[in-house]
Amino acid sequence: MSKQSRREWLKMIAALQGALLLPGSLDAATAGKKHPTLLVVSGWQDVNIGDIAHTPGLLHILEQYLPDARIILWKKSSNNEPVARMLHKGFPKVSIIYGNVDADKRVSAPGLLDAFQQADLMIHGSGPSVVGADNLRAWVNQTGKPFGIFGTTIQEINTELASLLKRASFIFTRETASLETLAKAGITAMPRLFAPDATFRLHLRDDQKALPFLREKGLEPGKFICAVPRLRYTPYHKIRKVDWSEEKIRQVEETNKKHGEADHAKLREAIIAWVRNTGNRVLVCPEMTYAVDIMDDLLINPLPEDVKPMVLKRGYWLPDEAASIYARAKAVLSFECHSPIIALAAGVPAFYLRQPEDTIKGQMYYDLEADDWVFEIEQTSGKQIADRLMELVSDPDETAARVKRIGRNVKKQYNEAFTVVKRLI
Repeated sequence: MSKQSRREWLKMIAALQGALLLPGSLDAATAGKKHPTLLVVSGWQDVNIGDIAHTPGLLHILEQYLPDARIILWKKSSNNEPVARMLHKGFPKVSIIYGNVDADKRVSAPGLLDAFQQADLMIHGSGPSVVGADNLRAWVNQTGKPFGIFGTTIQEINTELASLLKRASFIFTRETASLETLAKAGITAMPRLFAPDATFRLHLRDDQKALPFLREKGLEPGKFICAVPRLRYTPYHKIRKVDWSEEKIRQVEETNKKHGEADHAKLREAIIAWVRNTGNRVLVCPEMTYAVDIMDDLLINPLPEDVKPMVLKRGYWLPDEAASIYARAKAVLSFECHSPIIALAAGVPAFYLRQPEDTIKGQMYYDLEADDWVFEIEQTSGKQIADRLMELVSDPDETAARVKRIGRNVKKQYNEAFTVVKRLI
């Protein structure tokens, strides 16, 4: 442990000791309980396999580190039947509840009220910003019990949010940039750590769907790559009802139109190099539902005629099937943040083609020492991506070693985070 890391650790232990003296602390709430009950808030939307994957990833982490805990999942998005089936199959012991916070920042639905009464601790799950702040407010207002935050990006903090976060028992952010945001806001009294996105612990697979698809498309394990498109801004106004002004919609559409071709031309260059140098196939995949509609125009149709027949596409899917496919790919190249994580979790190398509009969450890849596989798209050429891709082919041993190093770094951060949680509980 470096001197700096040790200093941070000692600061957190001091904060922990102080927290244990406070009324309503985790220690007071769970004292003497062999099986504490955790209310986990997660599952923000089902139109993105990354957002879906946060939930099983976090549930698996909790099962690994807190095996005696009882878990209630408060899934924030509506009851999507395929997603619910996946979660029930993967976590049969976890109770799943649905419902929203009322306008007065309280809950009134019987299922939510029961969960509030039974749970000893609320954990706000991995995701963008503190999306569920209303959930935390309801929890604090109605129970006064402790809460913690795991694997979340916190990019901006206003006065109201700062007041709420200062009451947390722990805050684990999914990249170090968010820790800087907390420090600038004066939120330093509780244990704070870097805990990577919970998707790194996605372990679910759907081989029953994946394997027939691979056979049908002639995709041999280890002989194809996956490519994932993304626009600079997600066009939510085309996906669901949103409270966007006409100006906001115009900005989103103009930005996407301005950068769409230039961004994806760089990924196409890597696809062309792969096909021409290896003679192997490419599968274009969606991370979000809307990506299915942009695959042809941005990635497939503009390809040279000798390359195009080797490029296939996949419709929208769930993360367990995506994980089964990615696990058998040679590599995953993605403008989206979570497909590379799903691939790395399966032991497969992955490139993150990072667009500047995609929040500070991408700092996580640098924190995990995956620098060589992150490409800031506006400072990157297509040739650089293509050359790095071909290095994977020429040096498989170093590639495998790098995937393992990233995995060890993830595990180290999780171990440190749950050392703190176990002391608290």
